[in-house]
Amino acid sequence: MRSDDPYGYLLVHFVEDRAGHGERIHLSLSEGDDPLRWRRLRGGEPVLETRAGTTGVRDPHVVRRPDGRGFHLVATDLRVWRPQGPDWAEFARHGSRDVVVWDSPDLLTWSEPRHVTVAPPHAGMAWAPEVFHDQDTGVLVLHFAAALYASDDPGHEGPCVPRILTATTRDLVTFTPAETYLELPGGVIDMTAVAVGDEVHRFAKQDDAAPGSWQVFHQAGSSFFNTAFRTLATGLGQGFGPTVEGPLVFPTHDGSRWYLWVDQYGRPPQGYRALTTTDLSSGRWEPVPDDELHLPPHTKHGAVLPLQRGEWKGLARL
Repeated sequence: MRSDDPYGYLLVHFVEDRAGHGERIHLSLSEGDDPLRWRRLRGGEPVLETRAGTTGVRDPHVVRRPDGRGFHLVATDLRVWRPQGPDWAEFARHGSRDVVVWDSPDLLTWSEPRHVTVAPPHAGMAWAPEVFHDQDTGVLVLHFAAALYASDDPGHEGPCVPRILTATTRDLVTFTPAETYLELPGGVIDMTAVAVGDEVHRFAKQDDAAPGSWQVFHQAGSSFFNTAFRTLATGLGQGFGPTVEGPLVFPTHDGSRWYLWVDQYGRPPQGYRALTTTDLSSGRWEPVPDDELHLPPHTKHGAVLPLQRGEWKGLARL
């Protein structure tokens, strides 16, 4: 068996914790090559944090560099459970316009966090950043949710309608100016995207209050920047509870099965629930029975990275 054989999975996430400080980066590792059985590394203690910005990080996403020589991790600069308590209106209208970035050669050692301002000055926040490698152009696309306000509304008092913005980069240090990528009535957040064959599949969450809301939906198109995406499924994960968000999607190593996880936050315990399909292009997702997904409760909004055997063995020692 070779160290670069496909084996195991890494989940980066945060933990919802009203009393402590779970808004840091946690790592969970699959038990062997099983994508439905997980344990938190380092005894459940966080692996990364930041003391700058809001001092909290949520919604982490990890990607392998296109050249295979390391990894990037990005996260939302947001601490909800502050001493003065949460204020979602403040977070959305006057929140951080930064994302927090770490780099690693091996998933074991990480750079110091850097805060990069990516949302424009008239934005209220920058939430749920993810990185997509656009093979058509060779660049990395950072996408995130932001509400944009008019130039004559410096107090950001108008309607708060988040949309998906994109900025491109080659190093996650410098970025092009952010541009609008996806808008929906009522707002859209939490987009994730994967390239499979000659298609790009994207998942996101339309606001619950939007008339006829799609909730968590699944679309497919011929390329990331193609405007003619077709909708394959809507209302994904609604059977788990009235409010779900934060979709993540990943394949098994042989590509025979895909998993879609959604973050159920409407009732305790919060955390991920899973759906699965053997045909990604069909848009038909079946729920994974609760007793088959072994994941600690309050495991929140993150990303799953398929690993190589040597990477899994290194992480398993944490």
